[in-house]
Amino acid sequence: MRTTARLLTSASLAAAVICVGGPVAHAGDHESLEVFPATAEPGANVTVNTSACGRNGHGVGDARSLGAGEFHLSPGTHKDTVEGQFRIPERTEAGTYGISVRCKNGKRANGDVTVQHRRDEQSDGQHHTQQPSGHIRTGVGGSVGPDTAQIAAGAAVLTAAAVSGALFLRRRASGVQGG
Repeated sequence: MRTTARLLTSASLAAAVICVGGPVAHAGDHESLEVFPATAEPGANVTVNTSACGRNGHGVGDARSLGAGEFHLSPGTHKDTVEGQFRIPERTEAGTYGISVRCKNGKRANGDVTVQHRRDEQSDGQHHTQQPSGHIRTGVGGSVGPDTAQIAAGAAVLTAAAVSGALFLRRRASGVQGG
C-alpha cells in the first residue's frame, strides 16, 4: 500500500509543479509600464516609462496595436527608469490599446493607452462624445487569452497520472506484483 501512496503522491506533486510552476516562473519577467497621458486624443504624443530595463537599460516599445509602430526606450530622467515616446496616429479609432516594452535584459513591461475623441461631428451637425471601446489588457486574469500550450501540458500530465495510477491499482488488484 505504501508503494501506491508514494506513486500517487509523486504523480500529484509532479502535476502540481508543472501546472503551478510554469506561470509562476514567468511572473517576474513582466512589470508595469507607466503611460502618460493614459487617455489621449489622436495626434497626441505619449510618453512611457518603466523600471523593468534597469539602470542605464534600453528597450524597444511596441505600439503597433494602434498603428504607431515600434519606438525605442533609453535611460530617463528618473533613477533606474527608461523612457520612450510615440505619437498616436490621427486616424486611430477610440478604444483601449495595449502597449508593451521588451528590454535588452529580457524583461517585459505592459501598459495601456486609451484613445478618446473629444467630439465627433455627426451628419446632423451635432457634437457627440464617443466612449472608449475594446478590451482592457491588464496582463493578468481573464483579460488575456488562456495559454493553450500550458493547458494542454497540464491536462496531459494529469491524464498520464490518472492512467498510470489506474493501471497500477488494477495490476495490484489482480494479484500481479512487480519487483
